[in-house]
Amino acid sequence: MADTKKKNVFSKMSSFFRSCIGEIKKITWPTPKTTTKNFFIVVVAILISGLFIYALDRGLYALLNLVMSTGTH
Repeated sequence: MADTKKKNVFSKMSSFFRSCIGEIKKITWPTPKTTTKNFFIVVVAILISGLFIYALDRGLYALLNLVMSTGTH
């Protein structure tokens, strides 16, 4: 009785790994041109976001200084 359960477990594992290999073979990898294009899109998006956050930070800091300087009169 115990032998049949072990065979079932190992056959299920074998079937699972065969399925995994089959799915891995279906993967289509992007071309180097697509990868380069996407890389530059991501870099530009990061730079734009960074500049926006920097400008927002500087503006809010200037506003805070303005409020703090007028409140101490």
